[in-house]
Parts: sequence; structure tokens; C-alpha cells
Amino acid sequence: MKKLIETIKNIFKIEELRKRILFTLSLLLVYRFGSFVVIPGINPAALNDLQSQVDGNGLLGLLNIFSGGAFSNASIFALGIMPYISASIVVQLLGIAVPYFQRMQREGESGRRKINQITRYLTIIILILQGSAYLTNLHAQIQPEFFLIKGAFFTIYSVIILAAGSMFVLWLGEKITDKGIGNGVSIIIMIGIIARLPFAFFAEL
Repeated sequence: MKKLIETIKNIFKIEELRKRILFTLSLLLVYRFGSFVVIPGINPAALNDLQSQVDGNGLLGLLNIFSGGAFSNASIFALGIMPYISASIVVQLLGIAVPYFQRMQREGESGRRKINQITRYLTIIILILQGSAYLTNLHAQIQPEFFLIKGAFFTIYSVIILAAGSMFVLWLGEKITDKGIGNGVSIIIMIGIIARLPFAFFAEL
């Protein structure tokens, strides 16, 4: 234990490493704060029904864990980083089966940039589909009087907000990778799991 404490002290003595750690922690704080910002137009008092549904459903509960609770909070970060992970998996599978993607994989750095761009475009498409499905579920779970704004306008701007929120989370992950410590996307997923782990444990009990 004493050795561990000494190691932590030594880490903070290195200026570059200290800056990277503080930068990472600050971005993670932004991510956790955004997980509690409810989509504009929804009364937060109505979220108990949604949380009950999520706690009682294995798949939705898993999505809620990966999003750090943002899913059940109807947060602007409700879709989390998972659409990007899904898009990455699809693109990797295409790299095995489709010659066009195989050629890009062999092009080195320029090919990786093209693949990253395609992954982002595919992420946006997935976000639009998942955002629409998420809002449909919200309308099914929450009483109409708790929606302060109704109709197609609410759906359109909410999908845009959800998509922008997920892309912002992806941007946070990339910034952590560039200027912080570790792989940013993996750290964001880990923080989400850690944040929901106590709640998931008690729900299982």
C-alpha cells in the first residue's frame, strides 16, 4: 500500500503526466455532467417510468450501463458511444468481405483516414435510426402531459440533439486519446460502467 501511494505521488511530480491526468479527468467530468442533462422539452419528473422499464429489461439495462445512466435519464448523451462502436464493427466486417474496403486498409495512413470518415458517416446514420427508436420508446413510456413540446418538431430536434450529443462524446474520447491518457473511447465506456455498477448490483439483488 505504501508503495502504491509513493507511485501516485511520483506520477504527479511529472508535469507532463500531471497535465494529461487532469485534462482527462476534466473531460470525464464534462461527460458525467452531460449524462444528467435531460433532452429539452421533457419534464424530468416523468423519468421514473423510464428508469423502471430500463431496470427490468436486460438489453436496455445493458445499454444504460454503457451510457453511464444517460439512457434512463433521457439525457442528451442517452445514445452514448455505442453507435460509433457499432459502426466501427460494421466497417471492420466490410473490410473482410468487400474488396473496396480491403484496398483502403492497404493504403496506409490515407486509407485509415478514409475508413475513419466512412465510420463517422455510418455512425450518424445509426444515430438517426437509434434516436428515432429511442424517442418512440419515450413516447410509449412517458405520459403525454410530461412532454412540454409535442409533435414532429420535438422528434426532429430531439434526434438532432441526441446525434450531436453522441458525436460530442466521441469528440471527448478522441481528445482524451490525443492529449490525455489511454484510449479515450475505452475510458468513457469504463467510466459509464463504473458509474452504473452499484445500481446494477443492487437491481440484481
